[in-house]
Amino acid sequence: MANKKRNIRKESSPLTSRPANLSTSQPINQSTDYHIPVLLHETIEGLAIEPDGIYVDCTFGGGGHSAAILAQLSENGKLYVFDQDGDAAKNVPDDKRVVFIQQNFRHIQRFLRLQEVVKVDGILADLGVSSHQFDEADRGFSIRFNADMDMRMDRRQSVTAFEILQQYSETQLHKLFEQYGEVTNAKTLAKTIVSVRNVVSLKTIDGFKNAVREVVKGNPNKYFAQVFQALRMEVNEEIQVLREMLEQSVALLNPGGRIAIITFHSIEDRVVKNFFREGSFEEIEENPFINTRRQEIFKVITRKPVTAGQDELKQNSRSRSAKLRVAERL
Repeated sequence: MANKKRNIRKESSPLTSRPANLSTSQPINQSTDYHIPVLLHETIEGLAIEPDGIYVDCTFGGGGHSAAILAQLSENGKLYVFDQDGDAAKNVPDDKRVVFIQQNFRHIQRFLRLQEVVKVDGILADLGVSSHQFDEADRGFSIRFNADMDMRMDRRQSVTAFEILQQYSETQLHKLFEQYGEVTNAKTLAKTIVSVRNVVSLKTIDGFKNAVREVVKGNPNKYFAQVFQALRMEVNEEIQVLREMLEQSVALLNPGGRIAIITFHSIEDRVVKNFFREGSFEEIEENPFINTRRQEIFKVITRKPVTAGQDELKQNSRSRSAKLRVAERL
């Protein structure tokens, strides 16, 4: 059974913005056309990979981060990669150290156990939508194309963006646009959708954009990008999925094991920050008059989130909102 113990690192290596020493001796298979991995060197350095360790990439995508992990592993190392999008399977390298699991990483513990894995040495999750998903018109993620209002990362699931637009109440729509999209006139948008959805079709991207065009505020591209982000996060239950994975990471990680999470939304980043610091999803206010002792679960490696440097921003504009946080299991 793949359930080995490791020695806790005596000194936690600081995470800097310098590139990690990535060996290229191992075969690497990654699709930069599918997705360019963000904060690649910083993430690999943050994981402080043990050559014989067991690692999990929760968001395999084009395999960029996984390729860099493999380059650090010995022939005895193991990498389990999750991706609910079946398209990602095409990017899996022919490498006996890699096991591809086509499932949502909210089920990480369950499917690792099916592989007889109980403990791991590192977990990585890049929560951004892949370039491939944005660029595939029929997926409905991008405002650039006309397609069905879909936005499912896992096409096996039933709920689409169109069904949310048709079925959610005005209050529910208002809440999701406000929280997940930070849409300035979320209430007006929700009211408009409810008033027109039984008169005009919202099934396609163009149909939806035309139906609500009169209430668009500011730059239409930015406005619809925020709206689409909110719908995508709701369709795929992204915040709930993140919480479930973080909770399971506590039992999965060996002492000294690292977890690295790349977020693209302030809510995601806040969830990760609070969980790493407090072992909770709630922000806990410091009270000098109350001595509350809590059991620390993680040592925070990144006191502040790591962001992309100027070189990466020039090469990949989608890295602009990326934030990396790393913690070590105590």
